[in-house]
Amino acid sequence: MAPAEPDITVAGSTNVYKNLAPYQSDDQAMITLRYGDFFVVLIPYIQPHMGVGPEHYAETVKDGASRRSDWLLGDLPPVSAAALTRDGLSRQSKSLYATRCSARFPNCVTAYLTIAEALQADHAQIRVDIALGGLTGAFLGLFCSIIYRRSRGVEQQLRRAIRQGRMRVVYQPIVSLPDRRIVGAEALSRWSDEEDFAVSPEVFIKIAEERGFIGEITRLVVRRVLGDFAEILRSRPGFHISINVAAADLADPQFLPMLDQALEQAGVPASSLVIEITETSTAVRQSAVETIRCLHQRGHSVHIDDFGTGYSSLSYLHDLSVDAIKIDKSFTQAIGTEAVTISILPQVLGMAKSLNLGVVVEGIETSLQASYFTALSQPFDAQGWLFGRPVPVDLFRQLLVENENEAQAAKDE
Repeated sequence: MAPAEPDITVAGSTNVYKNLAPYQSDDQAMITLRYGDFFVVLIPYIQPHMGVGPEHYAETVKDGASRRSDWLLGDLPPVSAAALTRDGLSRQSKSLYATRCSARFPNCVTAYLTIAEALQADHAQIRVDIALGGLTGAFLGLFCSIIYRRSRGVEQQLRRAIRQGRMRVVYQPIVSLPDRRIVGAEALSRWSDEEDFAVSPEVFIKIAEERGFIGEITRLVVRRVLGDFAEILRSRPGFHISINVAAADLADPQFLPMLDQALEQAGVPASSLVIEITETSTAVRQSAVETIRCLHQRGHSVHIDDFGTGYSSLSYLHDLSVDAIKIDKSFTQAIGTEAVTISILPQVLGMAKSLNLGVVVEGIETSLQASYFTALSQPFDAQGWLFGRPVPVDLFRQLLVENENEAQAAKDE
């Protein structure tokens, strides 16, 4: 038998396939592992005629000799780490545990069952199930280790990209409605891994937040923005750049001094740099309130990003003393449809008006969406593909000059 090319090869001897014929069934996702002439098929469901044994399985990954660091698959029993990360048999509380750990990978597979289940079960069947489970678990451990190491590999690549300054920053125009004059831009980070595959910001920002180094991305973006726009920001007092700040930044005692120093070195006023915080950041209210107060004292404007998707309410907006809200694109996309969110939009806009808050509308892609806001009596800023996609700084500068020339020509007419 000569199967197709494997999806993953480990150490040149173990091949991993997804949905390899003939080892597949209907629309079920099947993983097949080949070692020499042996194939192991990981079945995501149990055939009715096979029955179900009483034992349970847990797959874990460890950092050290005896410390469990993560749970990967299977059940998660309420038991000490030692029972799940050391070879051998053990009895804890009313359950029996049997664990095998890989000598090459940081994975362990544990089979366990309660004493009551053991007394009622067919012992021969348990031995067969555990033997088969151990074999499958060994290969499953290998597969999980590959995925786990890939995840950690992305994290390490991201850290290297930050240290080496290989992350990119692009800028999406923010315009004033209805004249569509560019009044600012939102700075957005972009990153491609070491194999030159673009990684979604939703992925790498989440990794940085979970691993505790999101502040490094924030510092990189601040430096890049001021390096790209210092001259423009000094010469155009009404123009501003918005940067996104995470909850961890608001609680970081080094965040404000870093911002002050970067602005002083660039000779740029604080008013030229708008700070955008997500609604989820406001859940940590005390640190958010104090940091926003300090940002205001320095001259920054503070906007709540993606408003309508998180924690914000009237009381939050009052306590936080923000300057503007950015209407989430889900509201914009509801315009011209029968979606429930379109009935909420006028209430959100009315609330912003009553609180004297500025409004930036995100995600405008069509003239119909732009006309909806233009027809209202409130002043709005807006961004979206209708006005421009995120672009590198050189292209943004060209767009800005062209936009200013058009505005001047219209004024002269």
